[in-house]
Amino acid sequence: MADVSHRGDMAGHPDITEMRDRYARVLGGRDVALVDGPVFLVGLACAVSPWIVHFSGNQPALATHNLIMGAAIVVLALGFTVMPQRMYGLSWAMCVMGAWLIVAPWVVGSNPDKGVIWTNAVIGGLTFLLGLACTAASMRSGRSRRASSRPE
Repeated sequence: MADVSHRGDMAGHPDITEMRDRYARVLGGRDVALVDGPVFLVGLACAVSPWIVHFSGNQPALATHNLIMGAAIVVLALGFTVMPQRMYGLSWAMCVMGAWLIVAPWVVGSNPDKGVIWTNAVIGGLTFLLGLACTAASMRSGRSRRASSRPE
């Protein structure tokens, strides 16, 4: 019977590169798994904010805008969860969406009050920061995947 309890160095294993690649594929893109939930919640908050802050009646264009932007953020969050290795390339778009949400009350709306400004500023700022976190993690995981695929 073969001695299967041998715990030698794996560096000499003939399938080491294939094992590293498979391990990277299995764990790839999950560096920011804890960010998926907050991104989803920020998207929901953006989508329902016109009715929570009560500006859907006096700012109908901005209410529609926030609903669409919130739905887009929710779709990104779901994509990050389902297909992280493909979707984190779009994480920079969240930064742009966050910046846009901050200026939207003046561009899309008309005479925004303090509640509308603060709501969009907070949601936009959170979206921007979460986008930065996703972008940084995707860059970091991209570097680690490149490093692990190099032959030794």
